[in-house]
Amino acid sequence: MNLFEQISRIAAEDPNRPALYDSHRTLTYAALEHEIRQLSDQLKDLKISRLALQIDNGIDWALVDLACMFSGVVVIPVPLFFSEEQQNWLLETSGADALVGPSKAGWLSSQLASLPLQRCQPADVLFIPEDTAKITYTSGTTGHPKGVCLSFSHLMNVCQSITERISSAEIRQHLTLLPLSTLLENITGLYVPLLTGASSCIPSLSEVGLTGSSQFSPPVFAQALKTWQPHSLVLVPELLRMLVAMCSADNSLASSLRFVAVGGGKVAADLIHTARQSGLPVYEGYGLSECGSVVALNSPDHDLPGAVGLPLRHCNVVISEDGEVLVNGASMLGYLGESSSHEQIATGDLGHIDEQGFLHITGRKKNVQITAFGRNFSPEWIEAEAQIYPSITRIVVFGDALPANIAIVQTTSGQEKQLSAHIAHLNTHLPDYARIHHYFEAELTAASGLITSNGRPKRQKILDTYQTRIAQFFAGDRI
Repeated sequence: MNLFEQISRIAAEDPNRPALYDSHRTLTYAALEHEIRQLSDQLKDLKISRLALQIDNGIDWALVDLACMFSGVVVIPVPLFFSEEQQNWLLETSGADALVGPSKAGWLSSQLASLPLQRCQPADVLFIPEDTAKITYTSGTTGHPKGVCLSFSHLMNVCQSITERISSAEIRQHLTLLPLSTLLENITGLYVPLLTGASSCIPSLSEVGLTGSSQFSPPVFAQALKTWQPHSLVLVPELLRMLVAMCSADNSLASSLRFVAVGGGKVAADLIHTARQSGLPVYEGYGLSECGSVVALNSPDHDLPGAVGLPLRHCNVVISEDGEVLVNGASMLGYLGESSSHEQIATGDLGHIDEQGFLHITGRKKNVQITAFGRNFSPEWIEAEAQIYPSITRIVVFGDALPANIAIVQTTSGQEKQLSAHIAHLNTHLPDYARIHHYFEAELTAASGLITSNGRPKRQKILDTYQTRIAQFFAGDRI
């Protein structure tokens, strides 16, 4: 049963069941079905082919996305955390002929229900594979992210596999925290709850404490948890760190939670253990946009902290001879503007599968570093292990061709004096070739241009920025 068949079934059998809600209104399943069909008819009347969606989290975002999927209009989420240049580039190259969002020069104003609609005639319409339902953009490390073309059937396969994996958690209400323009939250915060007959609370991003790509207010988030009492959340590692600290101060914040998924970066097993000691039912997962988001996921029934979980039912994961994770059976249709098919996705991640079938991710293939003494290591492993230390907000490790490893650290405000002791303690858990021998503090934020919009370090740019300072450590000229 696909998403819209399920919505129709519940609308008929239990029409007053809440489906979507925010701080202003609630849509029952019956009302949701009506709104989707009404918007879908409008999209068809307006003869829209590709619609860009550039508004804040909320019921309106969900309705437009669902109506596009239902009517066969290709929907193109525009991340609000992209720079203005990236957003404009996306609109220019995506072939979008309509935009639900802010006014744009050269676009004609129109209306879609109560929403402002902008229309234009695209100068160049790039090729998209047949059956494309959604074009989601990767955050990446480059100025121009790639558009990943995904079909409705692929997205449903992902959603159905997730619902099977988490069924024992008995989730009835989800709270969206990440932007819905992020494919992970789009799937887990909108499609999966509706597919399971649950409800999803979709407040604006500011109402859960999120501003931009990396500014987060723990007090606002704490109030959101108390107000909406969700059963499930989806977090990135940095938000998990913050939530663990919040729950250590007030463990009642975790009282309603039944399942908290964390992904988007390597998570240390110690952080998972600490989270669970704070009452948080945290489970690590793994995925990428090119595979429709989630590929593997831990769950209450199948759990191994330190691993990213068992591969989902529809995914066939294998490891190449050089250790790269390859995924079959869950491939995108292709990239926007490219006609090549992708039956197998080479993820660029290094990992292994253990005897129990759990997938372990050890780092990025392109980031493997070789010390001057010929030892190989993945910096992501060390950086993940550092997540447990409150003085370290973000850390990036370099050791390639160096006689010793050096770390660039963004410290947590008020915790600066603990940094030295925390790095010394971290080193006791690492083999000699992976230990941090030198470090210095720096601003590692998206605003500084050294971190991507989804929180990943731009390693080469960081290295280029601090190359002189790094060299001074090994020339005996310490700063």
